[in-house]
Amino acid sequence: MSKLPYRRVVLKLSGEALAGGQGFGIAHTMLTAVAEQVREVQKLGVEMALVVGGGNIWRGIAGSSQGMDRATADYMGMLATVINALALQDALERVGVQTRVMTAIEMRAIAEPYIRRRAIRHMEKGRIVIFAAGTGNPYFSTDTTAALRAAEIEAEAILMAKKVDGVYDSDPIKNPGAKKYDRLTFLDVLSKGLGVMDSTAASLCMDNNIPLIVFNLNQNGNIIKALMGEPIGTYIGRE
Repeated sequence: MSKLPYRRVVLKLSGEALAGGQGFGIAHTMLTAVAEQVREVQKLGVEMALVVGGGNIWRGIAGSSQGMDRATADYMGMLATVINALALQDALERVGVQTRVMTAIEMRAIAEPYIRRRAIRHMEKGRIVIFAAGTGNPYFSTDTTAALRAAEIEAEAILMAKKVDGVYDSDPIKNPGAKKYDRLTFLDVLSKGLGVMDSTAASLCMDNNIPLIVFNLNQNGNIIKALMGEPIGTYIGRE
């Protein structure tokens, strides 16, 4: 345990990553792959919390762009994250990992309400905590949720799992010549408008000195590699 670079981390999973190659919905093969890697993290003694997006089911910004009330669209997105969180909980418990889903919007029949001290206590007992329903407020992304919860529970890093293998100067899917960054500062992210996370989330991470590791979820074993500090993806820090 002493050789591990991080004692407590937040794993941020995008909804799109959970969709796998199908592009929409939940790919059970991806759920299983994530669950098995998280189980290995737990065996190492690292305390981990998960924040999951909902873009594989519904994106609030897309709904508002079509004329829907923005707050309503965002609340729908929060509910989508709860669906993903419950799916992750099921996958984790099927591989023997104890979990708790905690939601920013109370829905006691299926999850616990988010209480900071209770979340920390769950992790200290070796449970994986899944934070769902964003911050409970419209106009805030799940990236901001990850940054906020990481600061609240005193996490030492955020592992950001995406469909691409790091941060590029342009969209690598549209531009085959896009340049990948190995290291960046949060000021670089903000000044260059790189789109890793929204400015609120980046500022929260910078102000609280929480480093960010962006990597490809589709490559099996990358969660462990990112946790162990191996040079995969892109590292973003204060300096």
